[in-house]
Amino acid sequence: MKTFITEDFLLYSETAKELYHNVAKKMPIIDYHNHLNQEEILQNKNYNNISEIWLAGDHYKWRAMRANGIAEDYITGDKSDYEKFLAWAKTVPNTMGNPLYHWTHLELLRYFGIDEILNEETAPAIWEEANRKLATPELSVRSILEKDKVVFVGTTDDPTDDLQYHIQLRDEEFATKVSPSFRPDKGLNIEKDDFLDWVKKLAEAANTSIDNYDTFLDALAQRVDYFDQQGCRSSDHGINVMFYQEGTKNEVASIFQKRLNGEELSEKEIDQFRTYTLVSLGELYADKGWVMQLHMNPLRNNNTRMFNKVGPDSGFDSIGDRLLAEPLSNFLDALEVKDKLPKTVLYSLNSRDNNVLAAMAGNYQNDEIPGKVQFGTAWWFNDHIDGMEDQLKTLANTGLISNFIGMLTDSRSFLSFSRHEYFRRILCNLIGTWVEEGKVPNDKELLETYVKNICYSNAERYFTI
Repeated sequence: MKTFITEDFLLYSETAKELYHNVAKKMPIIDYHNHLNQEEILQNKNYNNISEIWLAGDHYKWRAMRANGIAEDYITGDKSDYEKFLAWAKTVPNTMGNPLYHWTHLELLRYFGIDEILNEETAPAIWEEANRKLATPELSVRSILEKDKVVFVGTTDDPTDDLQYHIQLRDEEFATKVSPSFRPDKGLNIEKDDFLDWVKKLAEAANTSIDNYDTFLDALAQRVDYFDQQGCRSSDHGINVMFYQEGTKNEVASIFQKRLNGEELSEKEIDQFRTYTLVSLGELYADKGWVMQLHMNPLRNNNTRMFNKVGPDSGFDSIGDRLLAEPLSNFLDALEVKDKLPKTVLYSLNSRDNNVLAAMAGNYQNDEIPGKVQFGTAWWFNDHIDGMEDQLKTLANTGLISNFIGMLTDSRSFLSFSRHEYFRRILCNLIGTWVEEGKVPNDKELLETYVKNICYSNAERYFTI
């Protein structure tokens, strides 16, 4: 059976069709936050089979398969790649209404030219055809990036990383700019068991010794300098619960020393350390002209039995519901009062927070950078038609959608760039709907400017690409 992915998929008005086909479709891609493997870009890897590029590490698909009663052996276990693919094919017909249903068939069509619905009956032939094409130069990693006109990729990197693959890609002058992003979560989570080991790794990376809080901050600053030299444009922070607890530098230095000595810390002390350290990092980011991304309100590793079995980032995270308005405001203001607030993107996994973030962003704008503080795109559990439309409408209602920096994949798969097409169709359809309903003028030049900017140009300016 042929797929439902027509040329006018998700485009329900003539205005939407014109905006997408004449403007959005032609724009290059800036994917400023993802978890792609830089070594695979350097190697220009060809994947062995569709399971390897499609299912390995994709916790979205893993969750759906578990919900369909698929045994873990066929998800993260030791079954063959073909058996895992068949298990996914069995699940796909049950995903209608989930973005996975759209993404699956969009990716089959765009990358493999396969215009068939995936199910148990079609799976063997699709497996053979997809694998045949994956073996060709046209579907190597770099070819995929070039095909999708991806001009910038922002990966996610620990401060202790040597960034060797980024350096080699830069020296090769590869057409797609592959930029590191500074992700110092392990340096903020002072209460974690692996914190002291990470501090040792930081000292080694910075070629220094860390025996007090000043040397810890100095080492972080050295790594910020190093990342900046390698083309870093942003930091990224995963924040389960937003925090703000004031403390003097002397107090935080004492807290750090207690941790070095193996002493227990109170919740207040943990938050004092996190707050002072993140504010210090924010000041460094501002000096470098970086973007600071805050990903807030996930509730991670909910299933202890499965965490012990398969580890983190395996599909057992969900939406947190801790309040973030007051601590977030205090944190941003602590930087703003020093005139050291960097360009900042705010994301929450809980769509309840959409109005909070859209309104919060409006508190910290200025006349130098349009949209300096951004209400970020629909993220993770909100990465679907309703979630994207709600984020766009909330931003438009509360701020200026015209300055929005648009979509990112936040993905580990090189086939996920088709999600930019998904977003662009949703965006064009929303604007087209406003025109058809008489809510905005049918001004072709104005509408096309909005689409160009949101799909590409705003991010190009914001990340100084």
